[in-house]
Amino acid sequence: MNLDPILPQERTDAMRSAGWWQDENLLALFDAALTEKPDEVAVVDFRVETGEKTSVTYRQLNDKATRIALALAHYGIEKQDVVSVQLPNWWEFVATNLACLRIGAVCNPLMPIFRQRELAFMVDYAESKVLIVPKLFRGFDHEEMIDGLRGQLPHLKHLFAVGGRGDTSFEDNLLNHDLPDTSEVLFQERQLNPLDVIMLMYTSGTTGMPKGVMHCANTFTYNIKQMSERWALDSQDTVFMGSPVAHLTGFMYGMWMPIILKAKMIFLDAWNVNDAWQLIAEEGASFAMGATPFLADLTNSERALECNTDRFRLFACGGAPIPRVLAKSAVEKLDIHLLALWGMTECGVVTSTRLGDPKEKIFGTDGIAIPGCTVKIVDQQGQPVASGVEGRLLENGPSTFIGYLKRPEDYGVDNEGYFDTGDLATMDHDGFIRITGRSKDIIIRGGENIPVVEIENLLYKHPKIIDCAVVAMPNDRLGELGCCFATIEQGSAFSFDDMIDFLRDGGMARNYWPEHLEVVTEMPRTASGKIQKYELRILAESIGRVTD
Repeated sequence: MNLDPILPQERTDAMRSAGWWQDENLLALFDAALTEKPDEVAVVDFRVETGEKTSVTYRQLNDKATRIALALAHYGIEKQDVVSVQLPNWWEFVATNLACLRIGAVCNPLMPIFRQRELAFMVDYAESKVLIVPKLFRGFDHEEMIDGLRGQLPHLKHLFAVGGRGDTSFEDNLLNHDLPDTSEVLFQERQLNPLDVIMLMYTSGTTGMPKGVMHCANTFTYNIKQMSERWALDSQDTVFMGSPVAHLTGFMYGMWMPIILKAKMIFLDAWNVNDAWQLIAEEGASFAMGATPFLADLTNSERALECNTDRFRLFACGGAPIPRVLAKSAVEKLDIHLLALWGMTECGVVTSTRLGDPKEKIFGTDGIAIPGCTVKIVDQQGQPVASGVEGRLLENGPSTFIGYLKRPEDYGVDNEGYFDTGDLATMDHDGFIRITGRSKDIIIRGGENIPVVEIENLLYKHPKIIDCAVVAMPNDRLGELGCCFATIEQGSAFSFDDMIDFLRDGGMARNYWPEHLEVVTEMPRTASGKIQKYELRILAESIGRVTD
């Protein structure tokens, strides 16, 4: 498949001349860690269901990645083919990603919570030849699910399951094989250019169809090095990650940042605050990153007193503005530096607060642009607005992605290189921004984008529903929840349980399900007949206050 990344020569030349793009291959950075620290631990993963903790050194990780790479090539993966990986925060994910890079393949991380509806589109759209899943995770049989989708996945040639058996066994077919070691020649032939696509990650949009964001090594390494420097991280740090590595937060800052730092990463595969604190204490974590719910749980947990140490010193929080009360409480109770940030799958972290910034900046903003990046707030005509005035947030930087798969027309970057983020924000006199809302029709629940249109499209298929609209409902812990407003056939009944059963039967991922249903007699509408979601958001806000 021709991925067609969008890389104007003017941008490449400008990034190189400024020194932001240094044309480093990601594997060269891994190999540097391998050479310097071969027998030091690279990955620690903890599996909540079994209570099993596994440690893998850099040497062991490289050996496993090499075997997986040889096997993927044996099964027909060519340079720039897409390999889809729906794995939790396990060492197998890291090894598979490295294997893809070794043979020039594109890694397509998929969230473990995705089900039939999402996967049928995502795997087929990427034309993935290989899909790797867990056999069982959190009581769900992923292999069985994919078997039921094979008729909808004409490009998929091989399915491998961690913990599976026979022809689908990840262990038997990708790790413990007896294929000849042709790695030296193979890896040389498949070596990637720093401008080649290395990752395809889906992000939720407003059209009901997820977009496949493409990144290259140059966009990755620039961003990671800038964030590591801003946050004063080095090889002595240990990174804890409870956010999925199939999300950009986990992939870039939980996995690749510690590799580039030549440090250790600690993975938790399913969020549990007690297990999180136990791992932080046992493994000497110094840095963690995640959305507001992770910070809230760590702050309010009774285990904090027992497990917190002087070594745990930094938490970077993004995904939604941090409530001021939570920010103050976290800093006081945990005795940490709290770093507020804003970013997107399309560009990684673009703004963050800095060590030493005044508390009013940390507690009341989403940070200032990192070196090399610029942000500006504009009105509907694209003209800059005054300080403190809300407008559309645009960003321009070396980490801006290199296109949406098969959708070049949606690449919202103007002639000056500014990407329209779809977010609304204000900027103060010092250049610090504050996210105030979104022009995109999505909900941000615990740092995860929930595609509203996709939920609505499925609910509209219910025979009792006439109209429906899903909007954000404020929530202290998760930031936002989904509130569904629906009008139904006269004389019919439609309950919250009916909605959930219908979404489940439709194969929609659980985390997309709205948390509240409000049946109304009619929808507020504009003169042209469009549903006024602004009015519904006001109603949802009042409902949220009552339910809290």
